[in-house]
Amino acid sequence: MTCSSEPILEVRNLHIDFTTEEGRLPVLCGLSYALPKGRVLAVVGESGSGKTVHALSVLRLLPPNAHVSEGEICYKGQNLALLSEGELRRIRGGKISMIFQDPAASLNPVLTIGQQLTETLLAHRKISKEEARRQAARLLEKVGIVGAAKRLEEYPFQFSGGMCQRVMIAMALALSPDVLIADEPTTALDVTVQAQILRLIKQLQAESGMSAVFITHNLAVAAAVADEVLVLYAGRCMEQAPAEQLFKNPLHPYTQGLLNSLAPLHQKVDELPVIAGHPPVPGKTQAGCPFAPRCPFVSEKCRKSCPPLFEENGRKTRCWLREVHA
Repeated sequence: MTCSSEPILEVRNLHIDFTTEEGRLPVLCGLSYALPKGRVLAVVGESGSGKTVHALSVLRLLPPNAHVSEGEICYKGQNLALLSEGELRRIRGGKISMIFQDPAASLNPVLTIGQQLTETLLAHRKISKEEARRQAARLLEKVGIVGAAKRLEEYPFQFSGGMCQRVMIAMALALSPDVLIADEPTTALDVTVQAQILRLIKQLQAESGMSAVFITHNLAVAAAVADEVLVLYAGRCMEQAPAEQLFKNPLHPYTQGLLNSLAPLHQKVDELPVIAGHPPVPGKTQAGCPFAPRCPFVSEKCRKSCPPLFEENGRKTRCWLREVHA
């Protein structure tokens, strides 16, 4: 089946299960979105909501016990599931790149930074080793690493966490990809370095015109980088809307709870409101809306039947409260 060629990346009705000793457990249930060229989509949710699983599925990097049971992932109209491993290698890194959570763990400790950067360039481009090194140095300069030519000879342990993440960004952008997937790229960094990395990613994305999927559990991070936000909970999209609209007027009780729990910038508070209860165990199924046990507006209908995604004014909300508005 051929997907629409309009979005640069399109996920359609994606279902992912994990095979365990207890049987097949669903971890992603019907995720869909379309990412246009030059736009940034933030996928937000708590741990276990399916954010990283979705990201790995785009590049077919899921662990062996994970299965795409239904749905499609399309790049420029091509269903990635139908590509051979050789065809996928040309897209992976060359057209769609990924930045992972832990930069230090993602770099090979026994290879120099220069070896790792030039390896990426030489694998995809017909250039000499000398030219690859020149391009690698320019990439390090582009991401703000001083003395780039000399630092190509150094190893990852000689770089700070923030510098390692800059190297990972350089590697991800080395081949000028159409789509960048950033999976919690600032989680392992302190607050000051987080802000620097976010500004860098946003600047490079704007300069290159590439599209990006930014995965985070932090709504403040999403607000800083995203054009559109998709809120995941227990493997389902709860709300999707343009970022400005979502932060100004969140419609789903879960999104409202997440925003209410953020600390105000210029106001001292003794205690922040929290969402009561706990997220469901990943893969555990239940009747009704997955957020019903924690929702302050829950009704009997919520406990018995999971709502569809209601669409109104370009927004999507999975909540029975929106039924009358759709």
